[in-house]
Amino acid sequence: MSSAIKQEHFEHTGSDTELVRDLPAYPGIAPDRIILVNTAQDLRLAHQHLMQAKTLGYDTESKPVFTVGHSSDGPHLIQLATESHAFLFPLVKAEQRALSHALLKEVLESNQIRKVGFGLSDDNQMLMKKLAIKITNVLDLSRSLSDNRKKQMGAKRAVEKYFAQVLQKSKRVSTSNWAAEHLNDKQLKYAADDAQSALLVYLAASKLTE
Repeated sequence: MSSAIKQEHFEHTGSDTELVRDLPAYPGIAPDRIILVNTAQDLRLAHQHLMQAKTLGYDTESKPVFTVGHSSDGPHLIQLATESHAFLFPLVKAEQRALSHALLKEVLESNQIRKVGFGLSDDNQMLMKKLAIKITNVLDLSRSLSDNRKKQMGAKRAVEKYFAQVLQKSKRVSTSNWAAEHLNDKQLKYAADDAQSALLVYLAASKLTE
C-alpha cells in the first residue's frame, strides 16, 4: 500500500454540533492495557509487543510553555500503541531516558515498523533534539487523510469519520504538566487513547483502500 491513504467522503445531515452530540464516546483502551514503562519488567513487555508489530500508533506529549521566548525541552512522554496495548515512556528523569532509549531507538528508527499518528512534524523534530533518534517509516495521518491542504484531518475528526464516535480531547488535560513526576489517570488515558486511536484509524482507512 502507498504511504498516502485515500480520503473517503464523510457525509451527514444536520450540523456538525448536532452530529457530535448524538455520537457515543470513543471507549478507548482499558486501563489495565496501559503500561507506564518504569521498570525492566515493563520494558521487556514493551519489547515483546512492539517488536512484533508491523504498524504502531505513535504520539508524544510535552509540558506546555506559556512564557514568550522560552522553548520546550520535551518530549516528556512518548506513546506507542498496538491494537491491544499502549506503552507510555516517561522521559523526565535521566534514569527513565536511560532505561527506554535503546528500545525507543530500535522501534522508531526501524524501517520494518510503520509509525502512524496525527500532527507529528514538531514531535519528530523534538525527538531528534532530545534523544538523537531519527524516526523512519512514519506516516502523519493529518496529511494523508486530508483532501484539503488548508484544513488537515485531526484525531477527533478522524474518529468521528471512521467510527462514528467522539474522542474526548480535554484541553485541560492536553495542556497539563506532562513533566510531572507522577502522571494522573486522566493523563495516562488521554495519552494512550491518542496513540491507539491513530493506529485504529489507520487500519480502518487502509481497509477502505484495499
